[in-house]
Amino acid sequence: MKGQDEKNQTKPDVSRPGQLALQLHPYYRGKIEVNPRCVVRDMDDFSIWYTPGVAEPCLEIQKDKGKVYDYTWKWNAIAVVSDGTRVLGLGDIGPEAALPVMEGKALLFKYLGGVDAVPICLGTKDPDEFIRTVKLLEPSFGGINLEDIAQPKCFRILDTLRAEMEIPVWHDDQQGTATVTLAGLMGALRVTGRQLPDVRIAIIGAGAASLACARLILAAGADPGRMVLCDSQGILNRDREELAATHPQKWEMARKTNADGRQGHIPEAMAGADVVIALSKQGPGTILPEWVRAMAADPIVFACANPVPEIWPWEAKAAGAAVVATARSDFPNQVNNSLGFPSIFRGALDVRARTITDEMCIAAAAELAAYAAEKGLSADYILPTMEEWDVYPRVAAAVGIKAVQQGIARLNRTREELLQSARQLIGKARQATRLLMQEHIIPPVPTA
Repeated sequence: MKGQDEKNQTKPDVSRPGQLALQLHPYYRGKIEVNPRCVVRDMDDFSIWYTPGVAEPCLEIQKDKGKVYDYTWKWNAIAVVSDGTRVLGLGDIGPEAALPVMEGKALLFKYLGGVDAVPICLGTKDPDEFIRTVKLLEPSFGGINLEDIAQPKCFRILDTLRAEMEIPVWHDDQQGTATVTLAGLMGALRVTGRQLPDVRIAIIGAGAASLACARLILAAGADPGRMVLCDSQGILNRDREELAATHPQKWEMARKTNADGRQGHIPEAMAGADVVIALSKQGPGTILPEWVRAMAADPIVFACANPVPEIWPWEAKAAGAAVVATARSDFPNQVNNSLGFPSIFRGALDVRARTITDEMCIAAAAELAAYAAEKGLSADYILPTMEEWDVYPRVAAAVGIKAVQQGIARLNRTREELLQSARQLIGKARQATRLLMQEHIIPPVPTA
C-alpha cells in the first residue's frame, strides 16, 4: 500500500503546463521584447543615440573593430538559432513552430544569466546554408547558441562554426546536456565513494546528447575501455563497421570505448556497470528493474528521457540504485540544462572568449558539483537546483577563468571581478523583471 501511495504522489498532472501554455502564449504574445538601455531625457537625446552623433562611434569602430564590444550591445548579446528540425520531443516541426521554444530559451538566458538573447529560426534544412547564415551574424552578436537541430548534421554544423567563427558557438543539446550530466555524475560518485577513472559506465542512447556526454565524461578522466554505448541496434563495438559510413561519430566511439568488445543490447550494456546514463526512448519500461539489479553494488542511475524517464525513480531505487537522477523537476536530482548554459555564456561573454572549450565545460561541471558538495551531498542532492541563484555567478566565474588560463579570452579578468560582474548582471535582470511585474508593465496572469 505504501508503494502504491508513493507512486501516486510522484505522478503529477503532466498535461497542466501545456494547458497553461496554450492559455498564456496568446495572452502575452511572446516572452521577450526590446527595452532601452540608455537614457532618453528628451527628444534631443536622439541626436546622440542616432544621427548625427552616432557617426563618431561608428568611425571609432571602423578604425578598431574590437571597440564594437565597448560601444554596442555585442558584449552581452547572443543569437539562439534553430532550423526547427528536432524540437524537444516533437521532431521536425519547422522554424515557425520552433519559435516559442527559442523565445523560452532567450528568456532563460536573460533571467538566469543576464544575457541578451535573440531567437532566430532559419527557413532552411540545408546545413551548408545554415552555416553560411550563422557566420553572417557574427558582426552583430557576441555568441551563438545552436538549438534543436537534427543529427547528424548538428555535429558538422557545430564543429564547422566553432572552427571558423571568432565568437563562442555552443550547441546546448550536446554541450549543455553533457556539462550538467557530468556535474551530476561528479556528485553521485562522491555520494557512493567512487572515482571517475575506476567506474564502468553504460550510456543508453547514441544521439547527439549521449555522444556529447560520452566525449565530455572521457575528457574529464573516465576510462574509455570501461565505457559502453548502446544505440537502437545494440552495443557500439568494433564489429559494427557500417557506422563508419552512416554515423562517423558513433564509429569513433565504437573504436574508442568497449575494450571488452561487448555485444548485445541494453541488458548486456548495463550488466556489472557502476553507472548507467540513459538519454534514450521514453519509458517506463525502457530500462527494467532486473537490469538495474544486475549492475554493480550501489549503482548510479541517470534516467533522463523527457517527460517520462526510462525507469521510474522508485523502481530503480527498489532494484538497488543508490542514486537516481532524471530530467524532471518533480523528482530529486534534476539534470537540467538551465543550470549550465546561462552561466557558461555569462562567463564566456565576460572575458570575450573566442570559443567554449571542453575544458570550460568541465570547469562549469566541477563548480556545480563543488557547490552541491558545500551545501551537503546526499543521495537526493547531487546537483544544485535552479532556485539556488548564487551558483550561477560562481559557474560564470569558473568558466571565465578557464578561458583566461587557456589563452582564448580577449579580456584578462580575475575571479573576483568575474563574480562581481556576474552577480550584478544576473541580479539586474531579475530585478528588472520584478519591477516590470510590480508596475504591471508586464500584466499579471489572468485569473479566469
